[in-house]
Amino acid sequence: MIQDADDIVRDTVVEANICIVGGGPAGITLAMELARSGSSILLLESGDLGPTDDAQALNVGEVADEALHSPADKYRQRCLGGGTSIWGGRCVPFDPIDFETRPWMDHSGWPIGYQDVEHHYAAANTLCEAGDYEYDARLAVSGGMRPLLRGFTPRYFGVNSIERFSCPTNFGQRYQARLRAAANVRVLLRATATHLRASRDGSRIDRLDVRNSKGLGFSVKADQFVLAMGGIETPRLLLTSDDVHAAGIGNGNDLVGRFYMCHVAGTMGSLQVNGGTDTVSHGYEVAADGTYCRRRISLRPDVQAEFGLGNVVFRLHHPRITDPRHRTGPLSAIFLAQSFISYEYAKRLVSDTPPTAGTWLRHGLNAVTDPVSTTRFLGHWLRHRTLAERKFPSVIIRPRTNLFSLDFHAEQAPNRDSRIGLATATDRFGNRQVRIDWRYGRQDVETVARSFDLLRDDLANQAIGQLTLAPDESDIETVVRRDGAYGGHHIGTVRMGNGPSSGVVDGDSKVFGVNNLYVAGSAVFPTSSQANPTLTIVALALRLAGHLRGIGKSVPQITTVRQSVMADQHD
Repeated sequence: MIQDADDIVRDTVVEANICIVGGGPAGITLAMELARSGSSILLLESGDLGPTDDAQALNVGEVADEALHSPADKYRQRCLGGGTSIWGGRCVPFDPIDFETRPWMDHSGWPIGYQDVEHHYAAANTLCEAGDYEYDARLAVSGGMRPLLRGFTPRYFGVNSIERFSCPTNFGQRYQARLRAAANVRVLLRATATHLRASRDGSRIDRLDVRNSKGLGFSVKADQFVLAMGGIETPRLLLTSDDVHAAGIGNGNDLVGRFYMCHVAGTMGSLQVNGGTDTVSHGYEVAADGTYCRRRISLRPDVQAEFGLGNVVFRLHHPRITDPRHRTGPLSAIFLAQSFISYEYAKRLVSDTPPTAGTWLRHGLNAVTDPVSTTRFLGHWLRHRTLAERKFPSVIIRPRTNLFSLDFHAEQAPNRDSRIGLATATDRFGNRQVRIDWRYGRQDVETVARSFDLLRDDLANQAIGQLTLAPDESDIETVVRRDGAYGGHHIGTVRMGNGPSSGVVDGDSKVFGVNNLYVAGSAVFPTSSQANPTLTIVALALRLAGHLRGIGKSVPQITTVRQSVMADQHD
């Protein structure tokens, strides 16, 4: 069932076997899986069925360097479905090397192995609605996918890995009916967790303080608590809960909020491909199940080890939209429409310098002097993106001259000084807001720079094409800083470790020293991989559900004590 926490009487105590805090992909996956356990499940979501201004205001916080990181309330949605209400749908599994302890990367290594997660990827792929669990281009579509670059057999890179795309599926909308129908699952909307109350000896959580949107407080008692609030909000709640654990729960070794990773990503360079346009196939192919699939160029694991680099992938991309010299009508039409595009996507349309009147005029001329391409693009976008249930994933423009830029998506190495902390300002419930201090390191820059050089060599040695950098990109660090902390990938702030000196949670995602507190989501990832996190978030949630089923107790329903949960009148 799904109910509104505004209908709960002040000071009510709600009881359940398992309380999940956060209604994003991790929380919803857990609730649906645990619905089959017989345990009573309580899922708390701070927002409503859709985003509201009041809920989003709780995400406001400080950013140490606004040139490197988006405002704290962007890329995070307080509503049922969480980040899946705004994601692009890209699904990619982690690679085996991502779980290994790599001598060239400090703080790498997971306490679990690739197989522990890979076992759950197929089911995660199904929940994400990304088609079959098949990420080899030779097998993903009948007869194999077309080569990205005809005849390209690189020395340093693989060319057969792909990314698959969800609809994109909003977990809140897609699985709302299942949550409503589950007899032993109760979802409370507009229920914001404000404080974890630990036992006197700190070894367990006795109760959770919650406020509804009216500011009225109630509490939750449960056998097990799971925080599935994302990589920013989870450390905030742990650090705020400092009445028994003086530095915050799980923070005895000053690790909560540290090692904050996103991805180092952006667009760079120019690739002039030799031959005709039929030598390149850089767009999407459709699998038999209707899923969009796309090839990437991925740095091989042995090459990462040889050169001491992080994991990274490249994609062929159209020229930078902001530069009207591309003379491409559809790209200029996108630039002109940026005020109608959501922040998460419009951010990449912001130039390094504010556009002049002349820039706007040149984009306008591009759009009107290339009317056939512009009209064809807009029609395709309307049919296959705006109106389609399974949406065309992104802008694909085939340049007439075989001139491309490169998208890169690189692993960020763990950095202890990159962190989520607490600001001095407070939200309307009196809790301190977050302070985001995202930092990148020399190895992050080196991964992008050296990988670019290796790809340039592979392309030149096989006479595939010429890869160059613009004069303002000769210093790769400027390229890394151009997009900074990329998107909504908030990773590593409550990391897994082999013990409390290296992590906040163990291999089962349980907080060290607190016997009934778990964390779900990308906050527990010790390393970030080259991959977008959602598929692995869901896979780890499935794994955690199996663990909790093994220790859970079975009771018929969620109960309340002290006062009834629902009331006809309020204070």
